[in-house]
Amino acid sequence: PAEPSSPQEHGLDFQRLLDASAYKEGFRQDMIRWGEEKRRADPGFFCRAAVQGALQPVWVVSDTRRLSDVEWFRAAYGDVVQTVRVVATEETRKRRNWVFVTGVDDAESECGLDQGVAFDWVITNDGDKVALGEQLEMLVQSLHRSL
Repeated sequence: PAEPSSPQEHGLDFQRLLDASAYKEGFRQDMIRWGEEKRRADPGFFCRAAVQGALQPVWVVSDTRRLSDVEWFRAAYGDVVQTVRVVATEETRKRRNWVFVTGVDDAESECGLDQGVAFDWVITNDGDKVALGEQLEMLVQSLHRSL
């Protein structure tokens, strides 16, 4: 069977799928299910898509969600891989309108990296812009030193 190549094939608004709207939430479980099927067939499917054609000396691959993704990048690129976890307290997340949804927020797509990864960097983003800036500056300086 032919694989869907875009949200448009299903009559979905791609831009609205990128935000945190109720529109996205209506399709979220279907998107997760489709992604899980792709990963079961080929664990590196999305990782290869993320790096295809990338030529820059530093890449930021955001929103990696599974241990298999981290393992793929480490196997493909070795010690140059730097893992960064961004954390916020549950209180902060609720202030940002996050609401826990059973079957979604406790799925591997949301918490698959909560265990089993020793992150190189942990950045706290609880709304303190100065503290966030200082943490990001340390990360950027480290990246510059490794170039």
